[in-house]
Amino acid sequence: MPQQTTGGVLPGPLPEWFPRGLALLRDPALNKGSAFTEREREVLGLRGLLPPHVSTLEQQVDRVLENFRRLDSPLERYIMLESLHDRNEALFFRVIMEHPDETMPVIYTPTVGVACQQYGHIYRSPRGLYISGKDRGRVAEIMRNWPYRDARIIVVTDGERILGLGDLGASGMGIPTGKLALYTACAGVHPRRCLPVMLDVGTNNESLLEDPLYLGLRQRRLTGPAYDDLMAEFIAASQEVFPGIVVQFEDFANHNAFRLLRAYRERICCFNDDIQGTASVTLAGILSALRVTGRPLREQTFLFLGAGEAATGIADLLTQAMVADGLDAVAARGRCWMVDSKGLVVGERTDLIEHKRPYAHPHAQVTGFVEAVRTLEPTAIIGVGAAAQAFNREVITAMAEINERPIVFALSNPTSKAECTAEQAYAWSEGRALFASGSPFDPVEVGGRRFVARQGNNSYIFPGVGLGLVAVQALRVTDSMFSVAAQALADAVGEDDLAQGSLFPALSRVREVSADIAAAVAGIAFSEGLAGIDRPADLRAFMQEQMYQPRYASYVD
Repeated sequence: MPQQTTGGVLPGPLPEWFPRGLALLRDPALNKGSAFTEREREVLGLRGLLPPHVSTLEQQVDRVLENFRRLDSPLERYIMLESLHDRNEALFFRVIMEHPDETMPVIYTPTVGVACQQYGHIYRSPRGLYISGKDRGRVAEIMRNWPYRDARIIVVTDGERILGLGDLGASGMGIPTGKLALYTACAGVHPRRCLPVMLDVGTNNESLLEDPLYLGLRQRRLTGPAYDDLMAEFIAASQEVFPGIVVQFEDFANHNAFRLLRAYRERICCFNDDIQGTASVTLAGILSALRVTGRPLREQTFLFLGAGEAATGIADLLTQAMVADGLDAVAARGRCWMVDSKGLVVGERTDLIEHKRPYAHPHAQVTGFVEAVRTLEPTAIIGVGAAAQAFNREVITAMAEINERPIVFALSNPTSKAECTAEQAYAWSEGRALFASGSPFDPVEVGGRRFVARQGNNSYIFPGVGLGLVAVQALRVTDSMFSVAAQALADAVGEDDLAQGSLFPALSRVREVSADIAAAVAGIAFSEGLAGIDRPADLRAFMQEQMYQPRYASYVD
């Protein structure tokens, strides 16, 4: 199938299978809408099927934006962009790439959370691949139904822990489709190389089971051997049908996320974005914040609100970074503390599951978060427990009393789950907080100063990581890849960014940053003997060459 990457004339005559007429207009990978030229309309049977004016891609973008901005509801904007994606892929990605600040919060967090909650009610057309618990024994056959043989990266979820919203079952398909749209928009991974997968094993969400418009299996979730067998079959089938494909686990519940990563990370090229991607973007934000405080990483104390996969992943990567900064592993882990629903995670507790134990330190029990702040005197608090407004005035004030520049990361999303807003963090700390969030917030004015708190979103990390893995045909994903990705992201933050309170670069630079991250990840793949190609002379230039550009090809001379 022709790829809209160069904007040039496709070589040679069009193949016999190339669609004509309405079939061409209904193929989103080939459709150009009103931008088909007079000659193309004549040759391809489009005369009379389109308005007479031949539009430029730029005019089409303007038209989309005019209609997009006319809509008040973020969900309506989401539906509009998804409809555009369904009919004109190149135009969709051009809009996203040229206007990321407006569109990325719509196609992904925070709006994608609402879209998933309403998935069965706003469903328009199929996107992605559904593999259900009823498909055991024939998963490879189903995967062969995917029409694009060049798939190189899968984002898969079972829908059990969608953002901070919980079990949304098959309605969680909005997450893989949204993530893969960001792979293309942020890092130029070609859309044909992206495969969203929903592993529908049922749902325990009563409201969904009772919803007549719910689109998934109407049964309780598979557990135990039945679940593991389906997952094993899916993993084997993914490698059989698409040899070497990268698998990104997304929004799995804690009880599956850690063990699946452990089970497969040494067998295939895979990673869990909630564990490793979140850790990488958080480490990058911390590194940026420390440029302001002037204190080394090894002297920091981190207190997490939440003790799940995100907290553990962040703590693990911070521990590695502190070891690289001079601490031994025990001392580094001792600088990471967690508070879960029962209070401070301490060694004396007997109710701790496996992933919490490395961060269960000797200490008297503390039940409240603000008490933990006052007792441990952390330099940074990191919210990843979906506890809305848990960083209240008392917490922020306590952090500001302990630290001249308190680091406050409210990373839970969507916005309704944020631990605090940007305005609260700055106002309650008298403008001294170094703040980042999982959802976007508007600029804030406090004490005559304007703060621009940028979103610490995984979209800064996973697209570049994925591009690097795919480009060099990596055999495995290692933790060191996420460490260098974090450093590359932190290096992209300029002094002007820091001066306005931004710990991450502008979204308008995300493709540039993704190329840097991809090159860094590829460098690790080569140094660790995990690359499947010969090393290019210039890794960054090689990454840029791989990046999809949404331009229209000319189908006829």
